[in-house]
Amino acid sequence: MLRNYTNYKLAFRLAHNGASYDEVQVEKTAALKKIMGWVRLHPYNISQKVQIVVEHFLEFIAPLLDGTAKAMVVVASRLEAVRWQLAIEKYIKEKGYSIGTLVAFSGSVNDKESGPDDFTETSTALNPGLKGRDIREAFNTGEYQILLVANKFQTGFDQPLLCGMYVDRRLAGIQAVQTLSRLNRCHPGKEDTFVVDFVNEPDEILEAFKTFYETAELAGTTDPNLVFDLRAKLDAGGYYDDFEVERVVKVELDPNGKQSELAKALEPVADRLLKKFKAAQNALSVGKELGDASAIKEADDELNALTLFKSDMGAFLRLYTFLSQIFDYGSTAVEKRSIFYKRLLPLLEFGRERETVDLSKVVLTHHSLRNLGRRNLPLGEGEAEKLQPMTGAGTGQVQEKQKALLDEIIAKVNDLFEGELTDDDKLVYVNSVLKGKLLESELLQQQAVNNTKEQFGNSPDLQSELTNAIINALDAHAAMSTQALNQPAVQAGLKDILLNYAGLWEGLRKRASEQADR
Repeated sequence: MLRNYTNYKLAFRLAHNGASYDEVQVEKTAALKKIMGWVRLHPYNISQKVQIVVEHFLEFIAPLLDGTAKAMVVVASRLEAVRWQLAIEKYIKEKGYSIGTLVAFSGSVNDKESGPDDFTETSTALNPGLKGRDIREAFNTGEYQILLVANKFQTGFDQPLLCGMYVDRRLAGIQAVQTLSRLNRCHPGKEDTFVVDFVNEPDEILEAFKTFYETAELAGTTDPNLVFDLRAKLDAGGYYDDFEVERVVKVELDPNGKQSELAKALEPVADRLLKKFKAAQNALSVGKELGDASAIKEADDELNALTLFKSDMGAFLRLYTFLSQIFDYGSTAVEKRSIFYKRLLPLLEFGRERETVDLSKVVLTHHSLRNLGRRNLPLGEGEAEKLQPMTGAGTGQVQEKQKALLDEIIAKVNDLFEGELTDDDKLVYVNSVLKGKLLESELLQQQAVNNTKEQFGNSPDLQSELTNAIINALDAHAAMSTQALNQPAVQAGLKDILLNYAGLWEGLRKRASEQADR
């Protein structure tokens, strides 16, 4: 599955749209994650990737296995899965293609931008043809050709007709091998598979495969006594006692135990820890208001200790789950704590706080997805990385968050991802030049007020005004305007972006309302 590996390079630029971010200080890591998440969910970014996926599938995957070949799209989050599914269905419908799609993810997703109700696998808005069937069962029929997944079916999914994979999430190590190996299932006539990757570097994927190719070698061994060391550290924190552990374990191991009994057993510990964290937060706020350095340090130390305690419980579970498969600890106390931590951990909400970062005025001005070409990633060449053992679990500490100005962070993101961009990549042509001209039209303002978005989109006056705006922009944006004037498909695409992504209809209604108030 590494023979036909094609990766794309994403380049984009952001602008502030007049917002004064130069004085806004935010936590750097949180801001970078928020910005990158915003770009990943941007409708234009998704629409461009959807077009690449569908057209590539039709050209390279669909003809395989006498027309029965299938493909998988791997995205990074459940929210992305919802947005991708809606976008890919919209594109397929507009093009009149005969392609069936399914989307798979766990739980529910609340996305008010896509719809008023929560989305699940069984939502008619996402999988209308599922009709109570299991996703695996439905995808195995001739009705469906493309399956979108988010943290599901990346491992243990056996579908021999799978010949293509489109990756839009970071993959590393064993996860990369397990995910791409979904293609590695034999079927009569199956000789070629294709991978299109929007995120990962091919060389990093190749290194991940080399590690597990033929023989995986350990650089060292994991000390089984780390479990006892970590247990001692957690016990010494004084956040629970043996009686509380026993109470939870007794309910958990009781075949007739009820969920209500388990909740009752966990509540005293969880409630105490949550109140401790809340009290420390309040003490920190008061200390800052009073300028009391001693109180600030004391409260900060308490917050860090609780956060580290929670992190250590997670480390214990990961370490014990791994080592208990190969080492008999002969200690029920260790097993009991793994049960106790596993149930307690999800109840502790603290440590997940993310600083609010206002991106409401950020706009995407450039966007480019550049095909870097198809490669053959040869296994068996060069020396593979060795697997590293687990060391020092629970020896971490809470890191000081690095603060930075949001303006600087946006500039940094632009520096990192700008790439080779030309005027043809500038979405500002749509967002500012064309949209700005159309917003001035009183005729369109009245039509937007008196019609639904769908009715407004079919207005011949909208098409006429769009053509005029393109002509007026010819001097400043010759390349894009010339293409738009000469190709009806480009004009249709521009109108779609203006209506569904750039908020033209909403902007016209707002402009009309402002005019009426004057």
